[in-house]
Amino acid sequence: MGLTPWGHNRELVTKCSEVKEALFYVSETIRHGWSRAVLLHHLESGLYRRQGKALNNFALTLPRRPQADLAMETLKNPYNFDFLSLGPEARERDLEDALAEQVTKFLLELGQGFAYMGRQYRLNVGGDDFYLDVLLYHTRLRCHVVVELKVTEFQPEYAGKLGFYLNAVDAQLRHPDDNPSIGILLCKTPNRLVVEYSLKNAASPLGVAEYRLIHAVPEELKGELPTVEELEEELVRRIQSSSGGERG
Repeated sequence: MGLTPWGHNRELVTKCSEVKEALFYVSETIRHGWSRAVLLHHLESGLYRRQGKALNNFALTLPRRPQADLAMETLKNPYNFDFLSLGPEARERDLEDALAEQVTKFLLELGQGFAYMGRQYRLNVGGDDFYLDVLLYHTRLRCHVVVELKVTEFQPEYAGKLGFYLNAVDAQLRHPDDNPSIGILLCKTPNRLVVEYSLKNAASPLGVAEYRLIHAVPEELKGELPTVEELEEELVRRIQSSSGGERG
C-alpha cells in the first residue's frame, strides 16, 4: 500500500475485511487517481463486491479481448443511488429527473470513464421520434452507452427495445473509430433466469443490473419522524391558516 497516500491506507486498513479487497481498491486508486473522498465513497458503497456483477451477453456480442472483458468489468450490480430521495411510487421520469439533477454523483456511481451526453436524447428513425432515457459515452470502451431506466422488474421486451436503440445509435452517432454501442438496463430486482433467456440470442451488447434507492433515514428513526403524508397535511394546514389570516 506504499503507492497510495497515508490517508487512503488508513481507510483501507479500517474498512477492508480481506487483503484481496484492499488490493482491489489500491489498484483502482492508482489507476484512476482517486482522491480520499472518492475512495471512501467506493468503500462505503461496497464497489469491490458489485464490480463486474451485472448480467450481460458481452462475451457473445463483443470481441473477447479487450472490449468484452473491459465492458464486463465496467458494469456493476447493484447500482446504489443513495443520493436520491425517491419514494417507492416514483415514476421512471421522476428517476430520470433526479439523476439529471445529480449527474455528477450519478457518473461517480457508474464509474470511471463515463461522459454524460444527455437525457431523453432524441433520435429520428424513418420519420418517427424516439427518446433515450440517458445517453453516455465511455472514453475507455470508446463507444456510446445507452441507459434505460425501469421502475419495475425486468421484462423480456425491454431487451428488444434497448437493442433497437443501440442499432439506431450505431447508425446515426457512431464514429468509424468507435466500438459497437452498449446498452445498460437498470431495473428493480431482475429475475436472473428471465434475463439470461432474453440476452442469449440478442445481437446487441446488453447488460442488466439492479438499482437501489438507499434512503437516508435510518430504520430505527423512521417511527420518530413524520411521514411524507403528515408533512403534506401540515403544509396544507399552514397554507390554509395563513390564507385565512390574510383574508381576516
